[in-house]
Amino acid sequence: MAKKALVPLSGAETEVLRLVWEMDRGTVQNVCDRLPADRKITYATVQTLLRRLEKKGYLRHETVGKAHVFAPAVKRDDVINRAVGTFLDKLFGGDPVPLMQYLARHDKITAADVEELKQLTAKEDS
Repeated sequence: MAKKALVPLSGAETEVLRLVWEMDRGTVQNVCDRLPADRKITYATVQTLLRRLEKKGYLRHETVGKAHVFAPAVKRDDVINRAVGTFLDKLFGGDPVPLMQYLARHDKITAADVEELKQLTAKEDS
């Protein structure tokens, strides 16, 4: 059976989804509590974002007492794979090398990161 196509996410939706993935499940208040201190997002906005994510198929919820407890409805790797693939296709024509070069030139990747990548690619080649 084919996987359901997921609707693209806004930046705020992506941030909230990442927090739910980190917690595995949580309420609106749990998400609010995990937002960085410099993020000025209200409880009502987080609630709206969680509901949008549910409507888009990224989250599901169950009611526990009076609270809605949200949990992932999709695997993190599936979403990341699609998002990174789209990003690579649109900005780099599907070629990851220019992306890696950009990261290296702008100090976004360390020598240790490169060594880890070498080990990962060596495993795939064997």
